[in-house]
Amino acid sequence: MTYGGDDGRRRMPPPRPPRPGGQQPRQRAQMMPLPGRAPSPYDGRTPPIGRPGQSPGEPPPPPYQGPPDRPAGASRPRRRRRWGVGRILMTLLLVFVLFLGGVWAYLEFSINRVDALSDYSGRPAAASGANWLIVGSDSRAGLTAQQEENLATGGESDAGGQRTDTIMVAHVPDNSAKPTLLSLPRDSQVKIPGHGTSKINSAFTLGGPQLLVKTVEGATGLHIDHYAEIGFGGFANIVDAIGGVDMCIDKDMNDEMTGIAIKAGCQQLDGRQALGFVRMRHSSATPRSDLDRVANQRKFIGALVSQIASPGTLLNPFDFFPLLSSAPDALTMDSGDHLHNLVGLAIAMRGISDGGVTTTTVPVTSGSAEHWDKSKSQQLFDALKNDTEVPAGIVVN
Repeated sequence: MTYGGDDGRRRMPPPRPPRPGGQQPRQRAQMMPLPGRAPSPYDGRTPPIGRPGQSPGEPPPPPYQGPPDRPAGASRPRRRRRWGVGRILMTLLLVFVLFLGGVWAYLEFSINRVDALSDYSGRPAAASGANWLIVGSDSRAGLTAQQEENLATGGESDAGGQRTDTIMVAHVPDNSAKPTLLSLPRDSQVKIPGHGTSKINSAFTLGGPQLLVKTVEGATGLHIDHYAEIGFGGFANIVDAIGGVDMCIDKDMNDEMTGIAIKAGCQQLDGRQALGFVRMRHSSATPRSDLDRVANQRKFIGALVSQIASPGTLLNPFDFFPLLSSAPDALTMDSGDHLHNLVGLAIAMRGISDGGVTTTTVPVTSGSAEHWDKSKSQQLFDALKNDTEVPAGIVVN
């Protein structure tokens, strides 16, 4: 125990007399100095408390200063994180979105473009819905002589230029009315601006897509909003890219002009057979010539669109990637059209095979399909302008 003087300093207690009998006093307990107080005389007599095994003269260990500082520029060690189910799903979703974005950009910038639509004096005004002009040309561009022979394309057109084997107007309404796929027989006699009256498919030969669009707009009174074109080789490549198209043929088809023969029954048509099917008109199975041909064209387009849009094609890499590589070279669109326009058309036309789309040919006066029935044709065109259902009495199949 210590005593404090008046001056606040520690002082020694007064000595006590020895006990009788010569007994030694017990050793007094030593107190640790209080922090913040002056040094005690006992400090020199009390050995410091150190770590076990420390020698009396060994200096005490330095106080703990915490973990050593990292060198400048050294990165802090990261904790290893576990990948949970949610994190994995988000990563897969991000990869899928990036993949779709890459595919979309590839198609958008790879599809061929042409200036098909132009304004001119007297052009029909835009009406309800959207109208596509879909053209299947007899272009042999990019085909070798061997490929032309294999596809039985025949010789070049008499005029020395391209003609159109297929001319269709696809109407996509803005309301709940059915979409319509309308065929214009290629031998139809119409007025071609600047060239008098001639077959409608010759407009493509005389002035390309622009003159064909202008001719169709003048003959039908419909405003054409979009344009799409596909040639012989591109058509066959798309069919082969998806492994063929399943079709049910009612009768044996033997084309006397091209030599292509297709047996009756349900089967898978490859590119060569499919091209022969949509072009065939010189056969006992096509007694109405061009009228039967355009009906077969609509039937095949329905099967083709349905098969392309099916999960079996889109999720199968052996079909999807060949289709992805062949589509841009096969298709030509107007310079103002975009991929989302084409996707909208494909979605609208998916119902061809199950009756969700009205398919018809312009009403004609005879089997030659050279002259249109003016009254019925006008009813048909008015229905498309007004986004109303096509009257059943004027549907030609």
